[in-house]
Amino acid sequence: MEELYKQNSRIVYHFLYTLCKDADLAEELTQETFLRAIESLERYDGSCKISTWLCQIARHILYQYWARHGKERLVELDDLLIAREDTERQAMNQVELEDVWDRLQKLPEAMRQVVTLRVLSDLSFRQIGDMLGKSENWARVTFYRAKMILLKEVQYDENEL
Repeated sequence: MEELYKQNSRIVYHFLYTLCKDADLAEELTQETFLRAIESLERYDGSCKISTWLCQIARHILYQYWARHGKERLVELDDLLIAREDTERQAMNQVELEDVWDRLQKLPEAMRQVVTLRVLSDLSFRQIGDMLGKSENWARVTFYRAKMILLKEVQYDENEL
């Protein structure tokens, strides 16, 4: 469960914070989300990503909090549901981007350079090869190998859940 928390707590926190705009409340409800998740882990059927399931629990807890404390919703329910989906997607994308960036930094220097030039600078393989004093084919193969390393690591981590 500790690993589950490490991998998903930021997603849940960002999701809650975006909805309630209160850092302390988002932190408190994030903790409550994981407590409830532990209690109902046997009900997780794998039909969605675990982070999506956790965000559903978090949303439910936030609605309960608002109902108990009489807070009026500032947004219509339809708008809130649309915002929730966008927020969840953005939070997951941000965490995934941070994770890929961390993994990228662990690659050998040549692979890091090729991936950075290709993805961030949007250079062609020919331009990358010329810039690094190598061939276009070398740049293409190096990029492919780096991509495969990153994909294997991500798939390995997903299988660990």
